Amino acid sequence: MAKKKTWREKLMDSKDLPKVVTLSENAQKHWKGRTMAIPSPMEVNDIMRHVPKGKLVTIDEIRKIVAHKHEADIGCPLTCGIFPWIVAHAAMEAAAEGVKNITPYWRTLKSKGVLNPKYPGGIEEQKRYLEAEGHKVIKKGKHLIVDNYDKYIMKYIAA
Repeated sequence: MAKKKTWREKLMDSKDLPKVVTLSENAQKHWKGRTMAIPSPMEVNDIMRHVPKGKLVTIDEIRKIVAHKHEADIGCPLTCGIFPWIVAHAAMEAAAEGVKNITPYWRTLKSKGVLNPKYPGGIEEQKRYLEAEGHKVIKKGKHLIVDNYDKYIMKYIAA
């Protein structure tokens, strides 16, 4: 049986990514674009690593950054959603081994400012980190969100 990969090994495994694909006609109608950029896990890590204290980023913003970087119409919603999860677990794996400067994954939110239950320690751990940086976390419906998150979003402005 093959040894299970660590989170950091998963992070480093590019699987021939990044790449840009042309979408099928049905997918083009659904996603409202012709081409889709699929990032590598490390590319998503690099975006997340550069979110400064006091700022936040959403998966939607990561998708915009990826699309612009690769001159595609959209960034892949699937990989741009999964890779932050891998980044978060790889960061905590590194922290458990004594690494101090980890990717601040807790600053990456789901759409509409929602905290991510799939991050290490779940939403309570992400909430703790965010509140330690001065953000207010509130309940909205069945989710926890950062209050006024849109004021803190590190917007991507295409040049």
